[in-house]
Amino acid sequence: MGTIITFKRPDGKEANGYLANAARGNAPGVVVIQEWWGLSEQIKGLTDRFALAGFDALAPDLYNGKVVPYHDTDAANKEMSSLDFMDATTQTVRGAAAYLARNGAKVGLTGFCLGGAVTVIGACKIPELSAAVVFYGIPPEQVAKPSDVRVPMQGHFANRDDWCTPQLVDAFEKGMKEAGKSAEFFRYEADHAFVNEQRAAVHDREAAELAWSRATAFFGKHLG
Repeated sequence: MGTIITFKRPDGKEANGYLANAARGNAPGVVVIQEWWGLSEQIKGLTDRFALAGFDALAPDLYNGKVVPYHDTDAANKEMSSLDFMDATTQTVRGAAAYLARNGAKVGLTGFCLGGAVTVIGACKIPELSAAVVFYGIPPEQVAKPSDVRVPMQGHFANRDDWCTPQLVDAFEKGMKEAGKSAEFFRYEADHAFVNEQRAAVHDREAAELAWSRATAFFGKHLG
């Protein structure tokens, strides 16, 4: 459904991403951030789904073409560990947001796993955003504090997650509420990456569909 495009980062460098456009011409935008596997077919599929839901959706390629197979967690961890999160967010992801906002559209940001952490950083650092939806990822507090979040945020988290743990989620939500930020966090009796239908061991269709309906409604409300 979508196509690979090239867009400009704020520093003038070029980045690539997968773009899927909504049927209508004046649609709001959603930037979609990959899991630690890279810009996989599954993430492209979610980007297509956002387009079908009425959003122009762009998934920037943070690994520059590298996609790690699902069984190779060591390679995925290596790719994620070598990613400059701040550069990826304030340059590549911001460039994607600016691309979608170029005709005056409101833009939201969402991401999964690694992309969830990037989404939190983006919600603090990217001025083009109007809303953020986080899926099971929170960065270290020295990178992005709850009080620094600038846009309304919705979060979807798994109670059986040993990476983005319930304790981490509770602390971040508490910090946002204490800072007077708009936060709506949901928890599911599921495993990390429960939205990924290509990973049968963790996918939870009921939780994934509920989270999806909440996310698209949230974006519809804040992006118009």
